Amino acid sequence: MSTPAFASTGDLAEKKVSFTEVGPGLWAYTAEGDPNTGVIIGDDSVMIVDAQATPIMAQRVIEKIRSVTDKPIKYVVLSHYHAVRVLGASAYGASEIVASEKCRGMIQERGAEDWASELGRFPRLFQAAESVPGLTWPTVTFNGKMTVYLGKRRVELLQLGRAHTAGDIVAWVPDAGVMFTGDIVEYHSACYCGDGHFNDWTHTLEAIAAYSPKALAPGRGDALVGETMVAAALAATKDFVTSTYRPVSKVAARGGSLKEAMAACRAACDAKFSSFAIYEHCLPFNVARAYDEALGIDTPRIWTAERDREMWAALQG
Repeated sequence: MSTPAFASTGDLAEKKVSFTEVGPGLWAYTAEGDPNTGVIIGDDSVMIVDAQATPIMAQRVIEKIRSVTDKPIKYVVLSHYHAVRVLGASAYGASEIVASEKCRGMIQERGAEDWASELGRFPRLFQAAESVPGLTWPTVTFNGKMTVYLGKRRVELLQLGRAHTAGDIVAWVPDAGVMFTGDIVEYHSACYCGDGHFNDWTHTLEAIAAYSPKALAPGRGDALVGETMVAAALAATKDFVTSTYRPVSKVAARGGSLKEAMAACRAACDAKFSSFAIYEHCLPFNVARAYDEALGIDTPRIWTAERDREMWAALQG
């Protein structure tokens, strides 16, 4: 059997973009499993949640925003540090770029390596990569909670726990009961867990559920409008995370190999999740991280373009 094309290098088809209103003045830019961007329109300005991978990709979001408001974009919020989420930030001309203090630390620690890694994995998402001016640096950081007022509209930026990364935050808009979660929640898309914290992730999902969102914009997949869809997405994300970690941790505990862990993960996950966007892309990275966490490695090892290729050859060969 031939080795599958590395990561998402074979995924070249353009995705259909949707721009969905998830609450009054609240929008989700989605694209069939590609990274989503959230838009929060206040009385006097606009907040973006996650910026896309390049300024050219971000320009597509701006075109959608300008179809519904001419208010200035004042804030870009980074839900976490990954390149596909942050490197397009310069396009918005925002006066502030906001992230958790931990997210900024992760950009410092591993941002350059992640940029090279993600560009190699998913070239289609980095259209006009040469337009990226450099790493995106937050201008405002916080720990725990930060409140931002867009005129009268209040937005709460919350660190509810580790999940997709150690620096994850969500944006909660209490007047509408709407939450923007970044990649803590996915919908019909695989969770990328290569920098994740499996044993914390489910508790973070429970913390999100405690807010009883009426609508939710996930990191990938369709906007979730209505409590039924929100609950289904939270349950499916929890199932994905636990179904990935549990079989891998059992293999690690008995001293089995990474290749055996991959087989055990497939046995638990393929039937349920193989139709999800980026499933095959994520699988080996997820297994590698789950194996490390099961062995007590709390801080995810840094992925580099070289490590990506070595791991892919070992597990997807």
